[in-house]
Amino acid sequence: MGAIAIETAVKPAKLNKEKVREGVVAAVRISRRVFDATRQKNVLVSLGLAVLLVGSSIGVVVSAHENRALFNTLSQLQAERDSFQAEWSQLLLEQSSMGGHGRVERLAAERFNMVVPGRQDIVLVPLMSPLASR
Repeated sequence: MGAIAIETAVKPAKLNKEKVREGVVAAVRISRRVFDATRQKNVLVSLGLAVLLVGSSIGVVVSAHENRALFNTLSQLQAERDSFQAEWSQLLLEQSSMGGHGRVERLAAERFNMVVPGRQDIVLVPLMSPLASR
């Protein structure tokens, strides 16, 4: 088993007015130094570069997010394309089976009582050339 240490409760120290006043004065002094330093040319250049860096990093994040969203959309569209391609192939197979000569002949015989003409029923018509009609 591990050792357990029991510590006594720590009472927060009371703040007196002098300590608070010293803290505020120190904060004002530091902020004055910061604002005075921002007026210098090299600090302004550094701040400008820092702002550009932050802006660039935000742009990278936004660009990566848009890239992921567009890739997801592309994947969905490719899956939909593949589904349509499979359906198109099935429709082509169905069309070729529906338009087969055997099926058409059978349906013609069943629905319209059509039959294939025999040799005696076939009449050949000679082809007339356009020069013969003059």
